[in-house]
This record gives sequence, C-alpha cells and structure tokens, in this order.
Amino acid sequence: MLKQVQHDIIFITNLFTIHNSLLTVHHSQFTKKALAFTLAETLIVMGIIGIVSALTLPNLNSSTGDKEKVAKVKKIYQNLNDAFGRAQAVYGPEDTWFVNDNTGAARVLRFGERLTEFLKVTKNCKMNTGEGCVLYDNNDRYYKFELADGTSVVIDDKGSQSLSNPWNIWLSVDIDANKGKGVGGVDIFNFVTKSESRTIEPSPSILNSIFLPDGGARARWIIDYGNMDYLKADTDGKCKNNTSITLDGVSNTTCK
Repeated sequence: MLKQVQHDIIFITNLFTIHNSLLTVHHSQFTKKALAFTLAETLIVMGIIGIVSALTLPNLNSSTGDKEKVAKVKKIYQNLNDAFGRAQAVYGPEDTWFVNDNTGAARVLRFGERLTEFLKVTKNCKMNTGEGCVLYDNNDRYYKFELADGTSVVIDDKGSQSLSNPWNIWLSVDIDANKGKGVGGVDIFNFVTKSESRTIEPSPSILNSIFLPDGGARARWIIDYGNMDYLKADTDGKCKNNTSITLDGVSNTTCK
C-alpha cells in the first residue's frame, strides 16, 4: 500500500512536469513572455492530491494495524511457549503436574502459578474476583493475569475430565487488554497446551472456520501465514479485490 501511495505521488509530480513542458516561452524581437500555473490549475491539482490521500491512507492505516496485531500474537505465542518450556524444565513434563489435583480448579491454579513464574507479570489476580484483571474478572474458575506488554491472559481447564486428554489447559489471550473490540480472531485469541509435544498451540479448530469469529483457527492462521487477511474476505473466502483465500491454506493465503 505504501508503494501505491508513492506511485500516486510520482504520478501527480509527473503531471506538473508535463504541464511545465507544455508551457512555452515565446520570444519576439521586442518582448519575452513566460506562461505560469494559474490559481485554478493549482487548486485542481491540490484537490487531486487530497482525493488520492483520502483513498489510500485509510487502507494504509488498516494494514499497519493488522501488522501490529500479528506481531503481538506471535510475540505472546513465543513468550507463552518459552515460559511453558522453562516451567517444565524445573517441574517436569506438564502431564505430571496434576497427580494430586482432582479438580479442574486445582489444575488451573497449579498451571497458572507455574507458568506466571516465568513471565513478566505486572498484575496477577490469580483466581480471585474483582481484582481488576480484565478478562473474566468476575469468575473464580479462571486464573487471570496481565503482562508487561499490555496483554491479558486467562487460564481454564476447558472442562477437561481426563488427565490423558492431550489438550488440557486453555488460555485466552487479549492482545490489547480489552481496549479493542473484544472479538475472537480480532484481538482475542485462544491457545491450549498440547501434552504430546509439550507446547502451547492455537486451540484445535477446523481451518474452514477461519472466517468465523473464532480465536482458534485464526490464531493458527496468523502463526502459519503472518497476516489477518481473513478479516478482508467474506465467508466464502472472497476478497474485495476479487482474489480469494483458500480454506486449505495452501493455494492462497492472502488477499494481496
């Protein structure tokens, strides 16, 4: 988009150049007269510049905003996995943490305390209510905390009844601490622990739900393809510029 703006500016500059080349300097034996821009011509060109700016700058701002969100999602994904890895290095594999925990609440508390030990936490509400942590602050079933980068995180066991379930713990991440829209795949993204690989991954979700406000498939899309172009496509994957995002994530992964 920046290249498009630069192209438009060069185009307008060329208009001035062409206009100047058409201005002829007439010489005679007695007089020399040079033609120049009139006020009307100048105003017309300024109007063209204004129209081009109005058309291009909103899209440029939108693209920049998406890139910032993509960077935040990738950063929290990396930070969570780094903390998860460090916790397992100290306390052992995650699937051994809950031997003496018979309830979901006990598992959530243990997981939250061990994970936050290796994160830069600015506010830890734990499982208390009314402490001021943004997401689910009124629910004592969740472990809640905020990070130094302005991210809010909530931990839950997602109702898991079996410790053998490879998807045990669910983490909901708000990348702007509830200052944005509060929509899955826009500023809220869901992750889960995967005991098989001992990592935190985007929550399992069918890829063709990418066009629905679900933080699972959309988080996976961002991690894999580095864009949020699913927001620019309709439910069939068709973009406004007549290109399409394919559901398999192979043929085309961007609206550009």
